[in-house]
Amino acid sequence: MFSKACEYAIRATLYITAESLEERRTGLKAIAKQSDSPEAYIAKVLQQLVKSKVIKSAKGPNGGFEIEPKSIHTINLSQIVKAIDGDSIYTACGLGLNLCDASNPCPVHYQFKAIRESLKEMLESTLVADLAAKFNAGESKINNQLIQFQNGK
Repeated sequence: MFSKACEYAIRATLYITAESLEERRTGLKAIAKQSDSPEAYIAKVLQQLVKSKVIKSAKGPNGGFEIEPKSIHTINLSQIVKAIDGDSIYTACGLGLNLCDASNPCPVHYQFKAIRESLKEMLESTLVADLAAKFNAGESKINNQLIQFQNGK
């Protein structure tokens, strides 16, 4: 459903948010490990997230990636998807046809429209901070492993 880059972005943002909730920045190596993604690839994904203002980066010895405290409880999954994949998930044909719309519907146009609307609602109403809090509490996993926080949680 999402591109591989978007999947990595969601996992990385969840980890960055979980760390930010604990008032910590996190580095590229830790993000790559926790999101189970190649370091060079996730670096490019993180650049897109910074450019879209989903996350923030800081350079230097105390640098790394974080979510700003003022926006940590407002970022939703939809913002990550839009930053990486755009909004085609809400508009594209379910069968991948180029010419599909209400005036020229494909065989599943109306069924898929309902799915797209439901997906959009879920992505817009799911806050990343709520998901990350579940990681911090040990209630959620990524890739069948609990996130390993920098302080050993």
